[in-house]
Amino acid sequence: MLKFKKEGAELYIPDNADFETALKRTTVMSIAAHHDDIEIMSCHGIIECFGRDDQWFFGVVATDGAGSPRNGIYKNYSDEDMKKIRKKEQKKSAYIGEYSAVCMLNYKSSEIKDPNNQEPVMELAELIRLAKPRVIYTHNFADKHDTHVGTAVKVIKAIRSLPCYIRPGKVYGCEVWRGLDWMLDSEKIVLDVSGHENIGNAVLAVHDSQICGGKRYDLATQGRRLANATYAESHNVDQIGAATYAMDLTPLIEDDSLDIVEYVTGFISRFYDDVKGRINKML
Repeated sequence: MLKFKKEGAELYIPDNADFETALKRTTVMSIAAHHDDIEIMSCHGIIECFGRDDQWFFGVVATDGAGSPRNGIYKNYSDEDMKKIRKKEQKKSAYIGEYSAVCMLNYKSSEIKDPNNQEPVMELAELIRLAKPRVIYTHNFADKHDTHVGTAVKVIKAIRSLPCYIRPGKVYGCEVWRGLDWMLDSEKIVLDVSGHENIGNAVLAVHDSQICGGKRYDLATQGRRLANATYAESHNVDQIGAATYAMDLTPLIEDDSLDIVEYVTGFISRFYDDVKGRINKML
């Protein structure tokens, strides 16, 4: 059994399998900053694994959920109260989505954002080493939430610390606090999430402390997925009913010499060139 580094860290296995089995059967992994980020950004992985015995989804939440906004019945909840309720909600998602497991590491946001704190990197590396997922979903580097970007950095550092034969085949940086519609069509990863839409909606809807607490993540996320599918093609009929977009981060774990900043800003530079060229053609 893995020994967690933070007090209050927890592993939940919905079907009561043992720890070794839960990790060994994992094929898809999501590493997110907050409770409910998994369900927003990794819906594709969740529904790809749902109801199957040959594919299993494993979620990892980096932070403790203490700083989340609150309203309604949660208005007077303390940070400690919020930690407990957010863990409970994350377990509900894991049960509904039939996850292989969900691991809540319980770091403070400040610890994830600290570039000198290697403890989360080492812990994530050990989880990846044990699970050996084929695909990892995490945050994209153009996200506007610092804790999300901090998580993505630590994920890449964790993977880079591992031997090449243990590393996943794909790493996707997904949408939460910024969509990726701006990316060039040739570069964005389009993930079809139109199957099991009821499950995709349900795993997010149980995060009641966030939704009734003041943020309609359920409606906003569903709207983005529908919009992505419709606006994916300007001259063709819709090919899928719902989609999420991702930034392909795989090159960053195939070539450790690649600079993260240069790699990510390259997408922005090419977008800039595309916009500039399109306007100039009309002048």
